[in-house]
Amino acid sequence: MELRQLRSFVVVAEEMNVGRAAIRLHLTQPSLSRQIAALEHDLGVELFARVKRRFVLTAAGATFLADAQDLLRRSDEAVRTAQRTQRGELGTLRLRFVQSATFDALPRLLGAFRQAYPEVVLDLESWTTLRQTEALCDGRIDVGLLRPSTPGGASSVVQLAPKLTSRVVAEDSLVAVLPARHRLARRKRLRLEELAEEPFVFYSRPSGPAVHDTIVGYCRAVGFTPRIEQEAADVQTIVSLVAAGLGISLLISPTPPSNPDTVVYRELSDDLPPWPLSVAWSPDNRSPVLSRFLELI
Repeated sequence: MELRQLRSFVVVAEEMNVGRAAIRLHLTQPSLSRQIAALEHDLGVELFARVKRRFVLTAAGATFLADAQDLLRRSDEAVRTAQRTQRGELGTLRLRFVQSATFDALPRLLGAFRQAYPEVVLDLESWTTLRQTEALCDGRIDVGLLRPSTPGGASSVVQLAPKLTSRVVAEDSLVAVLPARHRLARRKRLRLEELAEEPFVFYSRPSGPAVHDTIVGYCRAVGFTPRIEQEAADVQTIVSLVAAGLGISLLISPTPPSNPDTVVYRELSDDLPPWPLSVAWSPDNRSPVLSRFLELI
């Protein structure tokens, strides 16, 4: 039994006339009659009968018609699903992101992607840049939204690893985070060296060694090593601890929304390079969903 036989049977059953069915199917009447006869032979049942010169379905034919229509519907659906998957309209995008991407780039990019491809499943989780890089290299994720280990120039394409390619989607700056009643809170811009005597609330190094080491390096370049009083693994906790008066901090912008009566963000006047936020992927990954995401980027 073949799908073409099922289609022929269904059209004949709908038309109850071999001539009209043959026209719809772009077949000759003898060819269509042979298909129906072959189907009846394969099934071992009579599907049609003539009653008073009328072409009618037998009881077996009526039962078989419902199942044949369902089989054809499912086969058509399987074809459409395969085609949509090939076009990247269906499937799963395994995306990981650094925390500092969650306040602007991540919602902006995912919002646009969701609008364009609403049926793609999004597998999302916050990971460090190092963990993302390793997972991209061995194919465990499709795309990463990460920070290269060292802030640099304005190049739009960089290499994180021999197997990976990345494209810069934002260039962000470092900002000071202060309790709203801090002595420096009224200033619009600050110099790093003005923070030398302050207690710091800092990223825990295991949560982001590149971010931790780079910020400490900036402080040392102007003559001091941050006195870290508290550590936290995520940005929201750091901001909360600063608001509680446990210290100040340095964070990559954009920063999380906060109550200006408890915590403020201030620009730094130091000549620091922008901190690129990049989308990274493996060119060996042939996922159609990934291709659609990169086209959107």
